[in-house]
Amino acid sequence: MPFTAPIPPPGEQPLAPTPYRDLPRTPGAAAMANRFRIDRSSATEEFGLACQRLIPWPGGEETPVGAMACFLRPGGDSDPDCHNQDEVMIILAGSGAVALDGVLEPPFRAGDIVVLPRNQEHVVHNTGDAELSWVSLYWPLREPGLPTGGTDGTDRDDSTDDTDENKEVAA
Repeated sequence: MPFTAPIPPPGEQPLAPTPYRDLPRTPGAAAMANRFRIDRSSATEEFGLACQRLIPWPGGEETPVGAMACFLRPGGDSDPDCHNQDEVMIILAGSGAVALDGVLEPPFRAGDIVVLPRNQEHVVHNTGDAELSWVSLYWPLREPGLPTGGTDGTDRDDSTDDTDENKEVAA
């Protein structure tokens, strides 16, 4: 069946044709997409900077990756961090540099992607005069080799656990 784009109102640009834009929804079916904004006011203090957890989202299913938006004040440094997870930083705004195992890497700026190796301590430095912000993607969601038992020695279901020992340490 051929797909035709809808006719826009006068003065509006036509939408790019896509066979997915106007698919009929099954009555009673939940929406397929979740949408929320990266927003500094939604961030909480973690790792010496402000972080907004993006993936998994509250009430969301277990995912193979995690993501968080990070915000670092001008001249600020993140806490040292080291984890057995791959991490990619997508720099949204500002400029900075990262030190890997104490060695300062070349500077980065908005639009850059920084890949952090596993098991190397890293500290992010905001070298600019504006807030540095980025999205960190990391996988696997749970750091390999971390115990899943409770601090009292009992097992627990950590699929929704939000304690520091089971969080990715992005920064």
